[in-house]
Amino acid sequence: MAGKFLAGERIAPHALLTASGQLAALPDATQLVHLQFRRFAGCPVCNLHLRSFARRIGEIEAAGVRELVIFHSTPEEMRKYMSELPFAVVGDPDKRLYREFGVEAAPRALADPRAWPGIARSVGAAAQDLLRGKAAANLAPLGGRLGLPADFLIAPDGRIVACKYGAHADDQWSVDEVLARAARRG
Repeated sequence: MAGKFLAGERIAPHALLTASGQLAALPDATQLVHLQFRRFAGCPVCNLHLRSFARRIGEIEAAGVRELVIFHSTPEEMRKYMSELPFAVVGDPDKRLYREFGVEAAPRALADPRAWPGIARSVGAAAQDLLRGKAAANLAPLGGRLGLPADFLIAPDGRIVACKYGAHADDQWSVDEVLARAARRG
């Protein structure tokens, strides 16, 4: 596992293949990138979180931010769950990017009591999805269930403007936090 990044450090450039077969540049030459490391495709906590970003994508884009989401799943698995997301989603089943960015997995992802309210909300949303005929949560995800989230705001020059390594499965930036960080940068 590589060390964790700090704000002010620079990342190496990447050309990432999205689940839809497009290339996504990291960093982006013209705008900030909110790089999100989520757990696995079909993760109820991740799905609920990403819906909040999908609902507010207009505000996010107006703030000069492009969303880029990484899952430790295959692109095929991700396509079962990500069809409604209006931003790039990348599969990293070998967790190469997770290691490079110092994003961990640990039992505290689910065992931390601070995660439990988010888990309960997400299970309720997943049940509603099932009633609407959407894919059920993945019960045997590639790479396990104990991933921790991480968020990075990356400038066009590759500098990390801000970052957060989650302490549990539901510990990530909200849309409002991303917008506030983007505004402070400008």
